[in-house]
Amino acid sequence: MRPFSLAAVAVLMTSTAAPSTAGAQTLPAANPFAKPSTLPYHAPAFDRIKDTDYQPAIEAGMAEQRREIAAIANNRAAPTFENTIVAMERSGQLLERAGNAFNGVTGANTNDTLQAAEAALAPKYAAHGDAIALDAKLFARVKTLYDKRAALNLTPEQTRVLVKTYENMVRAGAQLTPAQKTRMTALNAELAQLTNTFNQKLLAATKAGALVVDDKAKLAGLSEAEIAAAADAAKARGLDGKWAIPLQNTTQQPLLAKMTDRPTREALFKASWTRTTKGDANDTRAIIAQIAQLRAEKAKLLGYPTYADLSLADSMAKTPKIASDFMRQLATPLAVEQKREAAELQALVKQEGGDFTLQPWDWDFYSEKLRKARYDLNQDELKPYFEITKVLENGVFEAARQMYGLTFKKRTDIPVYHPDVTVYEVFEANGQPLGLAYFDYWKRDNKRGGAWMSNYVNQSKLFGTKPVVFNVGNFTKPAAGQPALVTFDDVSTMFHEFGHALHGLFANQTYPSVSGTATARDFVEFPSQFNEHWALDPAVLPKYAVHYQTGQVIPPALVERIKRASTFNSGYSVGEALAAAQMDMSWHALTADQPRQDADAFETKALAATGLDTANVPPRYRSSYFQHVFGSGYAAGYYAYQWTKMLDTNAYEWFERNGGMTRANGQRFRDMVLSQGDTQDYATMFRAFYGRDPEIAPMLKDMGLNADGSRIGEAK
Repeated sequence: MRPFSLAAVAVLMTSTAAPSTAGAQTLPAANPFAKPSTLPYHAPAFDRIKDTDYQPAIEAGMAEQRREIAAIANNRAAPTFENTIVAMERSGQLLERAGNAFNGVTGANTNDTLQAAEAALAPKYAAHGDAIALDAKLFARVKTLYDKRAALNLTPEQTRVLVKTYENMVRAGAQLTPAQKTRMTALNAELAQLTNTFNQKLLAATKAGALVVDDKAKLAGLSEAEIAAAADAAKARGLDGKWAIPLQNTTQQPLLAKMTDRPTREALFKASWTRTTKGDANDTRAIIAQIAQLRAEKAKLLGYPTYADLSLADSMAKTPKIASDFMRQLATPLAVEQKREAAELQALVKQEGGDFTLQPWDWDFYSEKLRKARYDLNQDELKPYFEITKVLENGVFEAARQMYGLTFKKRTDIPVYHPDVTVYEVFEANGQPLGLAYFDYWKRDNKRGGAWMSNYVNQSKLFGTKPVVFNVGNFTKPAAGQPALVTFDDVSTMFHEFGHALHGLFANQTYPSVSGTATARDFVEFPSQFNEHWALDPAVLPKYAVHYQTGQVIPPALVERIKRASTFNSGYSVGEALAAAQMDMSWHALTADQPRQDADAFETKALAATGLDTANVPPRYRSSYFQHVFGSGYAAGYYAYQWTKMLDTNAYEWFERNGGMTRANGQRFRDMVLSQGDTQDYATMFRAFYGRDPEIAPMLKDMGLNADGSRIGEAK
């Protein structure tokens, strides 16, 4: 997942840190952001940056950009692409370099000082964005150029930047009356503050929600390494002699698949399910209901029926109806598969003598048993083959070498914000430098949940900057002295997030507002999900899947079992995400004249309308901890993960028809997709690569299903 940059959301036309000293006079010279970083690629100087440096630099950056925008708006010369649009693209360099570093650190390594700065800056960012987007003189210049764009002799990229600049300003409220603009500014300020409060409450609730047990026997089924890690987690909380299992920001928790003690499974599941809903200081339910209501009002003010209509206006799907129809088309076969899977697991419970009805906290435990029985596949049997550094260097990087000719060099001289972070320099096939990539994989209590990619420095020919990207994960860190082993799901996440990184690294745009991953939500996840396919490719897997003790390459028979099991439990794994996506769309289909919702009642009704078995397969995220939707940029956009899965399976099918993983195919994908940024209509871009519009059949095939829900290869 690539989150919206707070700066990019507020400052509609983003720019990138570049070798300019503009704005230095507004900051003390000692502030590391007063001048562009002198490190390679202008990487953040984390060895010099103090927590107290961010806020003054960001505030100075806002002031500087407002001066720059005022100069553009008040320019007496007739508007030209250069003196208006390019000038806007050039604005905000100080804000960009400080904001990008701030967003990266607050997501991955926050603390009280940084959280206080976030709270103070949230309304200021909103006001700053509004001051630019709602500037009547600025919009008049942009509109003049937009209206005569056909006669300006612009390049395709320039035309795209002009059109998007105009449309973004319109969708932000540039054409509203003065009174409406005043209300829009108030709405944005309130939403910014609520979003920040939601994120901080969720982080606190997730930390506080860790399951603590005082009897080691309750952890039966876990490995000694996992038990040791739980002991370390308890010690970190000052609970010597106990064990703590931190929560990840999803409904299901990884260790539920192994715990043999059913009451402990139930306790862990409920700790996850009820966080942020207990009526304590971290309860987010009132906040999300308020956010949904304010978003609906904002949409109405801008002339859209719902916030979903506003959100999808510049997406690949275009409308909520198209996105919802797609999800319903997917839900029909999934619902059939979910009932079949639930029946199989209930039969296993009965077979083992269990006298209870299957519950959500039982699903992962019994599905793992069934997976082992059906495919002779045990996740613990896999982990010794996946040592994290080998996975990264000999797997993720190796796939990029074979597909795109890239090479990587570890850099220990680039400062980082935490000892867990590693940095690599990335080179083209001809040895030319491409950019920097940071990796921060281990879970910490001060890191928000999930996995994501973003940029510290964006690529731009306008500034001559190359990309500096980062991947963040939340894998379970081993206890001290234990090998750094990860699950195959973690391996897939590493390939996924590096797919985003490649999208950023291969950016090849002049203007920063359309560079790299600055694309719609229902397109940006396409390169990342597509990159997951190479984790099991026979040209890559043997190079990184090596037993950490014996040095033995993963046996072909075990690989075959992984592949045969790849469609197992798809009703659950896809269904939990689809239910969350449908619930997200329901929240944002509310109209402004509807009353503020009771979060629990609304959620129950929305889930019932999905047609899925949400009793056994609860949504991947409950509303109250749905960070993508209420704390990040995926409002009415969580469907993007399934939509882009359709795109990715179509693209992979093209690769399979055309020789698979080859340099030629990789170069074609780079040239036609990964390097294009937001310079084309997404449907046009995809059609040019694939040869036709996307189809759902390859996606269902990837899940082992036919359109009617029957399993491929089984008699109907």
